[in-house]
Amino acid sequence: MTKGKKKNKKENSRGKRKPQKRSSLNKYTIDSIINLLNSSPESSFSLRQINKEVKIKSQTDKDKLKYILAQLADEGKLQIKGKKYQSITLENELSQTRTATVDFVNPKFAFLVVDRQEGEEEEDDIRIMVNNMSRALHGDKVAFTTFFNRNRNRTEAKITKILKREKDEYVGQLQVSDRFAFVAASDRKMFFDFFIPRDQIGEATNGDKVIVKMTQWKPNDKSPTGKIIKVLGKAGDNNTEIHSIMFEFGLPFEFPKEVEAEANHIPDEIPEEEIKNRKDFRNRTTFTIDPLTAKDFDDALSIRKMKNGHYEIGVHIADVTHYVRPGSALEEEALKRATSVYLVDRTVPMLPEKLSNGLCSLNPNVDRLAFGAIFEMDEDGKVYKQQFGRTVIHSDRRFTYEEAQERIEQKDGEYQEEINILNDIAEKLRRQRFEDGAISFESVELKFDLDEDGKPTGLTPKIRKEAHKMIEEFMLLANKRVAENIFRKKQDGKPCTMVYRVHGDPDPDKLAQFATFAKRFGYDLNLSMKKLPHTINKLTEEVEGKPEQNIIEQQAIRTMAKAVYTTTPEGHYGLGFAHYTHFTSPIRRYPDMLVHRLLQHYLDKGKSADENEYEDKCKHSSAREKVAADAERASIKYKQVEFMSEFLGEEMEGTISGLTDWGMFVELNDTRCEGLIRYSSMHGDQYIFDSEAMIVKGARNKETFQLGDPIKVIVKETNIEKRSIDFELV
Repeated sequence: MTKGKKKNKKENSRGKRKPQKRSSLNKYTIDSIINLLNSSPESSFSLRQINKEVKIKSQTDKDKLKYILAQLADEGKLQIKGKKYQSITLENELSQTRTATVDFVNPKFAFLVVDRQEGEEEEDDIRIMVNNMSRALHGDKVAFTTFFNRNRNRTEAKITKILKREKDEYVGQLQVSDRFAFVAASDRKMFFDFFIPRDQIGEATNGDKVIVKMTQWKPNDKSPTGKIIKVLGKAGDNNTEIHSIMFEFGLPFEFPKEVEAEANHIPDEIPEEEIKNRKDFRNRTTFTIDPLTAKDFDDALSIRKMKNGHYEIGVHIADVTHYVRPGSALEEEALKRATSVYLVDRTVPMLPEKLSNGLCSLNPNVDRLAFGAIFEMDEDGKVYKQQFGRTVIHSDRRFTYEEAQERIEQKDGEYQEEINILNDIAEKLRRQRFEDGAISFESVELKFDLDEDGKPTGLTPKIRKEAHKMIEEFMLLANKRVAENIFRKKQDGKPCTMVYRVHGDPDPDKLAQFATFAKRFGYDLNLSMKKLPHTINKLTEEVEGKPEQNIIEQQAIRTMAKAVYTTTPEGHYGLGFAHYTHFTSPIRRYPDMLVHRLLQHYLDKGKSADENEYEDKCKHSSAREKVAADAERASIKYKQVEFMSEFLGEEMEGTISGLTDWGMFVELNDTRCEGLIRYSSMHGDQYIFDSEAMIVKGARNKETFQLGDPIKVIVKETNIEKRSIDFELV
């Protein structure tokens, strides 16, 4: 009989490894090991690598680590491959690896916006906890898998790989200590501070606003490591803060040299040959109406009384595409920017000044090239004929909105007759538009009075009067008619490719929530989709001038879909148009340039353009529009915080505008500035937010707060770095 091998003491009678007693290694360390393996599920780690990454210092714990790993393998939390250890995630997949974009919500979790493959239905965003994110940040493109979590008895997601960082440079404020420094990022979607070694600070000093570049982020480190690559200036300085906002949202500080050179090379004079190829409107009464501070004039109106009693009304738009040609450096930069951005104290233009304020701008008393939408109309706004094409114009006068409004109200002054005829027609167009189903959204915009240092000295809501609405109606008419004209052009039985501005139907669930909200103020809404526009318009009229006006209008807007650019002609719900586009602002919007090119192409009997090429540009333009809006809001919020810093300790009246798990947002009635009352600052009771009932209730006294409630607050604190205002309940 052959002598058998001596049994390993660690094995039982069946040859299986006996479960070992759990080591004194704490739960945090064990979780760190699991997170390390899961952060790179396709990689395997040796004992030495795990020791180094998890930073196990005690020799006793190092000796026990092998047995702990064996136990975790027995528990199905990792797998052993030879002498190495690997995540078990890949073996527990329920689906193939997919890709998504990270949308961070707060420090605890994010959503994965799943990429949709062609032919697939749109999928709901997937919630993912931060410990499953493998150090992915907001905006990152990632690969992820789904797995079944036995402990929670549900399917969850785990990021397996960061495919592309959205960015690796952030702006923030430097905080320096003796041995190291940190940068707290200004980006509200960045929830991790940057660790900065002292030798990576450069010339920056404590309190500076800086740009930090991420250099590494080890699996077991709580914070990424970075280095200072640029000092913007001292926090709180106007230029420093505006530059930090521009950097945060990826806005350019200047044009590339080749773009400026190309613009400067364009002749100022219009060749006579070019004028001969256009419809000449230089003998028509023509003028522009724009804000007082405007320097780029996109649009002008011309008017002429016809022999038959009708009016020839021209909507003339700057002919940007005559100067900006496909393949040029100007074109590439315009596409990249896609829009001008209007910050509180400056404009980040889409085109260089030579074009935006010069050659393309429809300035008074000079000949200018334009693209015209010409209408024969009667005094009731009925269109009898229309034509589109390139024109040459000579603006007789540049009006501000205030000057045009004076002529409407006083019926006096230069060109008052023409302005009042146009205004009468515009009012009829507007009335008909609302009867046809358009919705009136009159959201309040803020106007800052700034001193020479950019500091706000006053804050007032902008008021839209008849002059604003008159220009708006003729721009809407031109945009609508251009879209309809091209939609009717067919090739192989389908409409030719076109860039549309579309606005989908509102979400029924959001409408129901809004109706409940409005009812608290005594307004009953008819949610029938057919009658909804008239219901919203009636509500807008009823709330005008009342304290709840702004919050109700803001809540109404939030029920609506977001308007986007697309080649799919799906209509515009808010305007009540079956087809709509943007044709009237090519100096500041790239999609308008695309529309000009397509319109001329089809006027020249060209074939349908490449739909995929234009759809890609539509998506890019929609994305850049969102970035611009976010940057504009950030600059407004910065100035609001700066303005409110002069009122610390003062009592003010406001309206509850938002409810969250951590506090109530309140909008001040006079200035429209919004701040937060934290529940932790509300003494005398514990206040809890009920997300289903949308109320905040005291645990003992049962006092309740809900959206729209009037409330008195004290301005407690302002924080320019975070662009936040804290209130205290009176």
